[in-house]
Amino acid sequence: MVMQAHPKTLQVVAETATVSTRDVVTGKVRVETRTEIHDEFVSAAVRSENVTVERVSVNREVDVVPTIRTEGDVTIVPVVEEVIVVEKRLIVREELHIRRTVSSEIIETSVPLRKQSATIHRVDDLDHATEEEV
Repeated sequence: MVMQAHPKTLQVVAETATVSTRDVVTGKVRVETRTEIHDEFVSAAVRSENVTVERVSVNREVDVVPTIRTEGDVTIVPVVEEVIVVEKRLIVREELHIRRTVSSEIIETSVPLRKQSATIHRVDDLDHATEEEV
């Protein structure tokens, strides 16, 4: 008897895996905010400036209108008047001497400030509730 060679077939099999995701609710979170107002004292330096005006009689004849000038902490504003004499002349009738004084004071006042806090309520899928303060 003559034997024929039969080819033997070997099949190669491969498995593949597919991974997918899906959303699952495992708990819930509820956040509450609370605003508290409290007064806090603050202080600040407040500066004020006062002006005094002093009238100084001069009655001096001039040829041109004098300019405003400053001597030390005094600003001098000439006030002129034309008078009729046979000719026209400028007479300084008075000067305004303006002196500045500066004062400062510390003031204290109450200022309302707001502060928020939050409470987080977590509920898991077994209805177990937890609370945390933030």
